Amino acid sequence: MGAGCGIDERTPYDDRRSIRRHREFAVAFKFRPVDGTFFDELTQLARHLELGSDLLAQVLDDEADHALVAERLAKAESEADDIAGSIIRKVNQTFVTPIDREDIYDLATQLDGVMNRMDEAADLIMLYEVAKLPKEFAKQVVLLQRCAELTVEAMPRLQSRKELSDYWTEIKRLESSGDKQHRRILAKLFDGRYEPLEVMKLKDIIEAMEAAIDGFETVAKTVEQIVVKES
Repeated sequence: MGAGCGIDERTPYDDRRSIRRHREFAVAFKFRPVDGTFFDELTQLARHLELGSDLLAQVLDDEADHALVAERLAKAESEADDIAGSIIRKVNQTFVTPIDREDIYDLATQLDGVMNRMDEAADLIMLYEVAKLPKEFAKQVVLLQRCAELTVEAMPRLQSRKELSDYWTEIKRLESSGDKQHRRILAKLFDGRYEPLEVMKLKDIIEAMEAAIDGFETVAKTVEQIVVKES
């Protein structure tokens, strides 16, 4: 054997056989399987976020049946939980995944977490019996809708890891815009025009929306890390 192969005749037979087995294993799994199932389910989960953001926009509509919309959002959130659970079970049952299993797990739990935050915002509006929200809240929901739309478009492209830089760049820009808007909303809530109890209610709602926007950025960062790692 040549010196560059790592095995020569002086290596004991059992050790040489072990080295060959490890080398064959490394070659066999150098290329991950082409399995679109995980990406299909992640896309399906992202679509529930898109539905959730649209339903949250309806909760803010004074003309909408808020109770019915909140019920539909709670159902969508439950379905998202089921999809995330399915993805995680499949990760645990699959020997070799198309991308690192930790990354698939992170994406599933992060996407589900965004859905939970949007459902939380809608639930708080109903529980607190908020009749009318400041118009600035609607601007945050528009950001959520755009983030959800971009995420739905990005999930299928994750399989090839191509043409995704525009996605995470735009999500980061939207999150930064959401941060600025969030600070303006808080300043308005504490400027004396609202009663203290109303301030507490509105602050809880807008914090849930802000957490959802932050969650979308976390997803985008995970996608970016996957692309860099798998390139």
